[in-house]
Amino acid sequence: MPDDKKRKVQLEYPCPWVYKIIGPDADEMRHAVAEIICDRSYKITPSRSSETAKYHCLNVELSVESESHRTDLYEALKAHRAVKMVL
Repeated sequence: MPDDKKRKVQLEYPCPWVYKIIGPDADEMRHAVAEIICDRSYKITPSRSSETAKYHCLNVELSVESESHRTDLYEALKAHRAVKMVL
């Protein structure tokens, strides 16, 4: 396996980051983001909806301070009942 396949992406923190969250109710997902991110500045933009509008996708943009901050937010979003998937 080539070396670049094994290498982990090195990020310099703080850095901008985008989470793509997917769930059945866009408003509930917005409330989930507000609960989890609280006092930090962030921006939510709509992405796509499924053909039947059963699922909606939102982009959540914010600045992350460290690797642990980035993964903690990912885990918190993933664990919230309003969010079915985080990319």
